[in-house]
Amino acid sequence: MEDTQTVIWNKSNFWAIVFSSMTALEAYYNKFNEEHRLTTRHGQVEFNTNMKIIHDFIPQGSLLNILDVGAGTGRYSVAFCREGHTVTAVELIKKNLDILEAKHEKVNCWQGNALDMHFLLDSQFDITLLFGPLYHLHTKEEMLKAFKEAQRVTKKGGLIFASYIMNEYSVLTYCFKQNHIRQVMQENKLTQDWHTVPSEEELYTYLRLEDINELKDQAGLERVKIFASDGASDYMRRELNAMDEETFALFMDYHLSICERPELLGASSHVVDVLRNI
Repeated sequence: MEDTQTVIWNKSNFWAIVFSSMTALEAYYNKFNEEHRLTTRHGQVEFNTNMKIIHDFIPQGSLLNILDVGAGTGRYSVAFCREGHTVTAVELIKKNLDILEAKHEKVNCWQGNALDMHFLLDSQFDITLLFGPLYHLHTKEEMLKAFKEAQRVTKKGGLIFASYIMNEYSVLTYCFKQNHIRQVMQENKLTQDWHTVPSEEELYTYLRLEDINELKDQAGLERVKIFASDGASDYMRRELNAMDEETFALFMDYHLSICERPELLGASSHVVDVLRNI
């Protein structure tokens, strides 16, 4: 995952780059310090929340087979590997994969994308993480294809953690906080009910809870829970950075206590759907 607040509505034609010029895509991602992102204060909220929820589903003392799709530089892959789990990482961007491999952890690394993981066996993983790939798919058909691949490689009864970037986050930050609203409306990038319009000209796709519910139902997956991985933290980066450690720990406690509240989910920058492969 990249710093979405600074790249919302990017003009890059993502899939044209993916299929015709990997060098251009790598150049785009090379502008961002993916290694640093989840170590920032707002990044720590996201990482710590995701890790806490994932661990809720790992029986004490169990060692699982975990797949990290869109692994980036391996923040999650390395953490689970060091706990003794068997971890496989799939990452599209070679630079990120090189950084991960240079850490010399016992992570099985593959360069590839969520739509085609033919190099992985069926029913192989207890847990599959989709922390990033769904951000860059622009149609429901593409997202369902990613889910189909995740279902194929995940054991029956296993869990798929699917992360999304939320619609209201993009409207509030880019359109209003950064004052691009008139430009966005002139370019017809918002519907009359304020839903962002997916387009291959944009790097990211933004969803609402009803969109996520529809994807879950059409994929034939069973929801176990849904939660806001970072809540309000991406709106208050400066404030989080200014907190002392004790205050930040209290903020984390507060966030974890409310991250599943339904009235707050849609305003988070990221939401994670925990789905059982049935």
